[in-house]
Amino acid sequence: MPTTKKTTPDFILLIVTLTLLAVGLTMVYSASAIWAEYKFDDSFFFAKRQLLFAAVGIIAMFFIMNVDYWTWRTWAKVLLIICFVLLVFVLIPGVGNVRNGSRSWIGVGAFSVQPSEFMKLAMIAFLAKFLSENQKQITSFKTGLLPSLSIVFTAFAMIMLQPDLGTGTVMVGTCVVMIFIAGAKISHFAYLGLLGVAGFVGLVASAPYRMKRITSFLDPWEDPLGSGFQMIQSLYAIGPGGLFGLGLGESRQKFFYLPEPQTDFIFAILAEELGFIGGSFVLLLFSLLLWRGIRIALGAPDLYGSLLAAGIIGMVAIQVMINIGVVTGLMPVTGITLPFLSYGGSSLTLMLMAIGVLLNISRYSRY
Repeated sequence: MPTTKKTTPDFILLIVTLTLLAVGLTMVYSASAIWAEYKFDDSFFFAKRQLLFAAVGIIAMFFIMNVDYWTWRTWAKVLLIICFVLLVFVLIPGVGNVRNGSRSWIGVGAFSVQPSEFMKLAMIAFLAKFLSENQKQITSFKTGLLPSLSIVFTAFAMIMLQPDLGTGTVMVGTCVVMIFIAGAKISHFAYLGLLGVAGFVGLVASAPYRMKRITSFLDPWEDPLGSGFQMIQSLYAIGPGGLFGLGLGESRQKFFYLPEPQTDFIFAILAEELGFIGGSFVLLLFSLLLWRGIRIALGAPDLYGSLLAAGIIGMVAIQVMINIGVVTGLMPVTGITLPFLSYGGSSLTLMLMAIGVLLNISRYSRY
């Protein structure tokens, strides 16, 4: 357990996080006002809920920021078991709620919780513990790599039962980054990569809607009113934005062209209203966040802290790359939210909690 503690956490990381959150709250209102007015007769419907989620997340972030990160090592196994139980509950009809074809939410009063989001953080905490305790065995496929991947892919399989390929992909990608950092052999990753590609092809081929997402990615205009609709409308939003954008609140695509623009495609609305300058500013903020996270991971006083920080920053990086890639037409549609910006209570709260853990590690980090 670390003994030398800084008096203050990483100030730049904190400011960047709060700035991204402020941008997100602004854009959630701007992107959702028309849809919310039409559906709920309240233009602030989504904005008020996102503000509530942000308040809960900020409280959790500041609380966790003052909790010794080794606490997560102590409770990692318990947290992982709880998340596995929740993943089972969400599959039970009547308990799990279905949205957009996925049974991924458990209703709690007027709100819903997405267990797969919290599984990502629980898996990072557990894997950091496992890898730090078994680093000498990580170069062995049988005693090091296989046990860790078995746990990861068990969780992935349960998430796919919902199904939720996007969240599962982020979790697996994050864990692979952690295992690589811990010292696994590249040759093992090469073989697993081939199996992973084969498995991914199998998952895509097994579900017609996933195959449509691939074909619409390659040529969205082949089915402009069907599988290619979101991609086309996203590009129609980004294109007219130009250098400075149409102006905050002046998006055209949010007028029922781009479905639910406050969620996965919020960056398209941001680019339309704030232009290349606004989009670049957001990407700069994410770059600063990743830079501070990498510094914290490199300077952590022990392997567990390094792996925990690397897992958190890897999760954010992968999610940002996938979301921006989808919105700009560089990747197939996957249903991944943009951290701190997209509407969604579970995702926002989870991200702020993860930053709280990172801020606590920064209080011990030597950089």
